[in-house]
Amino acid sequence: MSTPTPESYERGKGMDAHNSVMRDIRARKEKHYDPHEPTRVWLDEDNTPDGVYQSLTIILNTGGCRWARAGGCTMCGYVAESVEGGSVPHDALMDQIEVCLDHEREGADEKSGLIKIYTSGSFLDEREVGAETREAIAETFSDRDRIVVESLPDFVTPEKLRDFRDVGLETDVAIGLETANDRVRHDSVNKYFDFDDFIQASENAESVGAGIKAYLLMKPLFLSEAEAVQDMKESIRKCAEYAHTVSMNPTNVQRYTMVDELYFRDGYRPPWLWSVCDVLEDTADVPAIVVSDPVGHGSDRGAHNCGECDDLVQKAIKDFDLRQDPSVFSEVSCECEHTWEAVMERETSYSLPLAR
Repeated sequence: MSTPTPESYERGKGMDAHNSVMRDIRARKEKHYDPHEPTRVWLDEDNTPDGVYQSLTIILNTGGCRWARAGGCTMCGYVAESVEGGSVPHDALMDQIEVCLDHEREGADEKSGLIKIYTSGSFLDEREVGAETREAIAETFSDRDRIVVESLPDFVTPEKLRDFRDVGLETDVAIGLETANDRVRHDSVNKYFDFDDFIQASENAESVGAGIKAYLLMKPLFLSEAEAVQDMKESIRKCAEYAHTVSMNPTNVQRYTMVDELYFRDGYRPPWLWSVCDVLEDTADVPAIVVSDPVGHGSDRGAHNCGECDDLVQKAIKDFDLRQDPSVFSEVSCECEHTWEAVMERETSYSLPLAR
């Protein structure tokens, strides 16, 4: 089967100018990766419709997201961590799974009830993870309770999800929707699909008893702090109609991205942790689990406040993720809230960022 060129895949999708810039940025990548080693693996706790589980999170090292190879999303640098050549064979991917199982055996007294598998692309795209590997992974984890797999809406079909449902796994598809606003998704994130495509994917999943976990992006490029907060509140409420869990991801500045290019030139600041709290508190009443896990919190490249209160605020966010109790946010405060309030009131798209 021939492999489409990035130029042919992008045609009619996203913004050609964004894609061209993103390809130039990612061409600077220097590091190379072992196809037998996962990108990352870790143990954690996660809230699900069936309660809190110990989770094993796996980021498989594949040939990379095909949309990212065309240019891709303005904030995503994960394709720079993918294996060269565009594909990873079945045996190598299963070696990666074994490395992750070893990590679990060494770090936990019992098997994790929840398995989360990401590829920084689409697990259900058979150019990244073939049908043979998908079936083998389903069998490997058939003794667990629940599995989450990541995918763009294009690749979510009942047939692929049946591999997991047929072995008795509660199954969720994690979709990087980023925002319910099509204009923001297209112009700020440079992600090509529409909200209607997300709805179709949720219907495909529901037809075989699978669920949807929607991933949203807090503060994509070109939005002020207040605009980003409003976009998240509206998006969470809209997504809750189609997803049982909504994960709000504050933008962190990754290398080889357009976000990094603007950040380096003082044209972008990651969101305030106070903004994360504000959104979670405001949407606590929606009929879905709403969580957030700010990557790199407290650092200049991740969601942060003043530096003094960051860890306490992050602890409150984690507490909310597990208990869904918005009262946790009343227990943290800091003088820098006043600065955040001023930013929310005065920052516009033409004065980004108003404060670092």
